[in-house]
Amino acid sequence: MIDDTLLEAEEKMDKAVGVAKEDFSAIRTGRANAAMFAKVFVDYYGAPTPLQQLASFNVVEARTILVSPFDKSSTTAIEKALRDSDLGVNPTNDGNVVRVVLPALTAERRKDFVKLAKTKAEDARISVRSVRRRAKEELDRIAKDGEAGEDEVARAEKELEALTKKHVELVDQLLASKESELLEV
Repeated sequence: MIDDTLLEAEEKMDKAVGVAKEDFSAIRTGRANAAMFAKVFVDYYGAPTPLQQLASFNVVEARTILVSPFDKSSTTAIEKALRDSDLGVNPTNDGNVVRVVLPALTAERRKDFVKLAKTKAEDARISVRSVRRRAKEELDRIAKDGEAGEDEVARAEKELEALTKKHVELVDQLLASKESELLEV
């Protein structure tokens, strides 16, 4: 019972760290990467469709990406979705591919992205701590119902604290690497 609770808590904490990784990869840095387009949806025949399902991406230069639609008729819809997204890009459409040139990040924009990364990291930490709180409540219930001894529950609580600390440190490491990536010129 205690092991199940700890295992479930660890799985949920791993998922919270995974979500933080995804969020960080979607934050634009000075270099082009396909993960930036993960949250862009295109109006494709009336249905919002993820851009990654409609096109392939080719990074040709450090700040240029070619978006090659699988269906050439969706090129203008993809261009519109990219222009309307929060990426701050002005794509060009030559009929076959959409060329996205990322503008150089200003110091102010970099600071904004760092703030956004810190917000995402704090959300991940909060998520990890809420998993810990629910697991702790479950361990307290187990102790109260007499399903396990106090020593076992105390050991499990120490393990839970170690898990929480490990996952919060992982989020902090991800944030530090993203921050240094954002601030390098």
